Amino acid sequence: MKTRAAILRRVSAARPYSETRPVEVAELELGGPREGEVLVRVAAASLCHSDLSVVNGDRVRPLPMALGHEAVGVVQETGPGVGRVRPGDHVAMVFVPSCGFCADCAAGRPALCAQAAASNGSGALLHGPSLLTDASGAPVHHQLGVSAFSEYAVLAQESVVPIPKDISFGVASMFGCAVLTGAGAVINTAALRPGQSAVVYGLGGVGLSAVLGARAAGAYPVIAVDPVPEKRELALQLGATHAYDPAEALDAVRELTGGGAELAVEAVGSPRVMAQCLTSVARGGKVVSVGLPAPDRVLEIPALTFAGEGKSLLGSYMGDAVPRRDIPRFLDLWRAGLMPVERMHTGTLPLGDINTALEELTSGRAIRQVIDTSGMLTA
Repeated sequence: MKTRAAILRRVSAARPYSETRPVEVAELELGGPREGEVLVRVAAASLCHSDLSVVNGDRVRPLPMALGHEAVGVVQETGPGVGRVRPGDHVAMVFVPSCGFCADCAAGRPALCAQAAASNGSGALLHGPSLLTDASGAPVHHQLGVSAFSEYAVLAQESVVPIPKDISFGVASMFGCAVLTGAGAVINTAALRPGQSAVVYGLGGVGLSAVLGARAAGAYPVIAVDPVPEKRELALQLGATHAYDPAEALDAVRELTGGGAELAVEAVGSPRVMAQCLTSVARGGKVVSVGLPAPDRVLEIPALTFAGEGKSLLGSYMGDAVPRRDIPRFLDLWRAGLMPVERMHTGTLPLGDINTALEELTSGRAIRQVIDTSGMLTA
């Protein structure tokens, strides 16, 4: 079948993206679902910094690639052996299609699935090679097993989680990456307890989701840090108790917490900010890093930080989430008014405006933009 999709053929840092247009929207041929796979009509796909990192080359991926990894849609068809979903189901898409059998999956850490990492890194799907080809017949790689900036997508059944049909696509689209990663870092990785203090550095979609997670966990104070005033104001609306510019954050955190926070979340992807987070936590405190720096960036910190001060630096991929468990419970928190992710929504654009959306994200003006890939949001 044919599907219009957003394709990256070469990395580019040339801006503004709205003019240089590094991403091409073109018609691709999409093969039907094989055993263990499902065909989904994509209803809404959110634009994430991980997408931008592929465009500017910070995350090296095989090209050409059909982009998009945070989305929701409606199942159209299932291949042989699919028992998790059926046609008509609304589903959230997950960018780590865990196999369920490797050591990490068996240990309850499907985000670290080795088989999923291999297929994602190669641009394939969990159950086989790419199903996308361009007009010349050349293969096009999948992004993280999803490729959601498209009218239709074929995914492994392990890449979809059923969601209630009464939740709007625009709201639900943010739960497959931003909320899983940010709130998961606080709730799963850090296991933050009520009354503990938390500071979040970087207030994009993931960082603001970490603020939501800290609020839902009952943390106090919840301190938000970002150089953009509008993002600090939004963090306060989402449940942060205090918000600061990075230049004043360290002194403020120490004063508010009596010496240092018990948890700091780094959601920037910057070694410098990681180091600042380690300085911001008290003796025995935790730093959870969810940002994705370029592969050549190096972190330099005093070695005595760990044994001498009892501090921990933890990596968190996809918030150490178990998507089939966590997406439904985070949606329940949204229903209860504890995760108002709709306040992070800064615009809805058609698929043809993907480069404009990239520029808005790069500029810092946008938090979470939703791409109406197939017209289902405006139908």
